[in-house]
Amino acid sequence: QVQLVESGGGLVQPGGSLRLSCAASGFTFSSYAMSWYRQAPGKERELVAPITSAGSTTNYADSVKGRFTISRDNAKKMVFLQMNSLKPEDTAVYYCNARRSVYVYWGQGTQVTVSS
Repeated sequence: QVQLVESGGGLVQPGGSLRLSCAASGFTFSSYAMSWYRQAPGKERELVAPITSAGSTTNYADSVKGRFTISRDNAKKMVFLQMNSLKPEDTAVYYCNARRSVYVYWGQGTQVTVSS
């Protein structure tokens, strides 16, 4: 069955870094665009960064541009989110998303907390 499993979240001080990973299985990973979303308490889920199926194109929310980097390894069926210069407002549950046409899959999420 389809699985997206996120890891790498945790507690980090402001200015610190984390690297999130998402391991995919059960579908043709290299055919899917992948994205990271996040949802903070009391807020709607928002798109953080998408990457095309071949990894040739990425995009970023204005709030994370210049600090976060999305990448993928199609051979390993994984997608990553390198987060640098973290701010308290980056605190949220981060979700991995796979999308191709009408097919959309979500991971269970990983908590990122930025606090001193």
